[in-house]
Amino acid sequence: MGMHSINRREFGAAALALAFPGRALRAAANLDETLKASLQKRGIPEAAAIVANADHVTYSGAWGKRDSASSANVSVDSIYRIASMTKAITTTAALQLVEQGKVTLTELVAKHLPELGKLEVLEGFDSAGKPKLRPAKTQILLKHLLTHTSGCAYANWNPMLAQYIKVTDAHPAAVAPLNPLVFEPGTRWHYGTSIDWAGKLVEKISGLTLEQYFQKNILQPLGMKDTSFLVAPEKFDRLVSTYRRQADGKLKEDPRAQPPAPTAYNGGGGLYSTAADYIKFTQMILRKGRGEGKDQILSAKTVDMMSANQIGSIQMDRLKSTDTSVTEDLYMGPGNKYTYGFMLNTEASQEGRPAGCLMWAGVENSFYWIDHKRPACAVIMMQFFPFLDPQGAGMLGDFTKAVYA
Repeated sequence: MGMHSINRREFGAAALALAFPGRALRAAANLDETLKASLQKRGIPEAAAIVANADHVTYSGAWGKRDSASSANVSVDSIYRIASMTKAITTTAALQLVEQGKVTLTELVAKHLPELGKLEVLEGFDSAGKPKLRPAKTQILLKHLLTHTSGCAYANWNPMLAQYIKVTDAHPAAVAPLNPLVFEPGTRWHYGTSIDWAGKLVEKISGLTLEQYFQKNILQPLGMKDTSFLVAPEKFDRLVSTYRRQADGKLKEDPRAQPPAPTAYNGGGGLYSTAADYIKFTQMILRKGRGEGKDQILSAKTVDMMSANQIGSIQMDRLKSTDTSVTEDLYMGPGNKYTYGFMLNTEASQEGRPAGCLMWAGVENSFYWIDHKRPACAVIMMQFFPFLDPQGAGMLGDFTKAVYA
């Protein structure tokens, strides 16, 4: 445990103890013991976790080493690849532009990104294995992108699209790849590259790169000093290793190397951040869009939209994994809905999160949730594949139960 994170935790516990003598100190100690035990039991190399209310961090802790070769402790200021936790920040950027009247939620995205007006719908394959494509009848709107109802999918969770990429030699790893849609826009929900395109839209309308836009309008105003698409050389020391689950069940470490600067910024993933930084973003949502000072990052009305079902009666069906080395099946549980930016729990979870919680995650097993009822928010960061690995999901469950105990 780094000295810095111990100080943060002691400070958080002390602040709580003033408000709730005895109870808060016990809660912090219980959380610490639970998480430490869970990490060891599950064989997870490292993790960092933070819990906060709207204005204060109430718990922070970190365990394990930055990588297997060093003695550097992980802290809440260790830098993680947060992958799809980028999406809520891109959604925030797009909604800022909506608030400014520069774009509307019901605007045809092809007005700004003409290539999106030409996408076809993939209906399957003929007997010779050739893709069956037809023109889309509906144009994609910004609200379709922000709710994952556009028809844009990830091949990781769509066998039909994975097959298309294989037979056409398309490049699934590109930022906002021009793959066909897997259904008519607005008719179903499917996790995918919708927010990649929302990021392209933010760049087109603002005239800034996503890195520039995020820093100026979201990250710097929130004091998220370690969140960026770039890892500065002087911060490399804090970057944690990624691990991958092998066929024998063991985790194998990727070599730790300075990440190259991306050639394009991706609204769907690609940010680096820390638990201490990302909790500030979740606190902003808890405060109905207000930053730490008087800065209003979003209007309260916009945050209300981000906290409400925006897909109506559309179901979030189980998505089958096409590559279990990267991710397990994606299943959100019965009845859950999607807002602008988050999944909405419509029922209380077994671990204690109440109905109305907002949450999402990153593919290397980083997770967060925002609970307007308590009010509280929490972030836990781990760094290994596959996503929703039983051990990573188990650690999230142990963390959630301990927070609500």
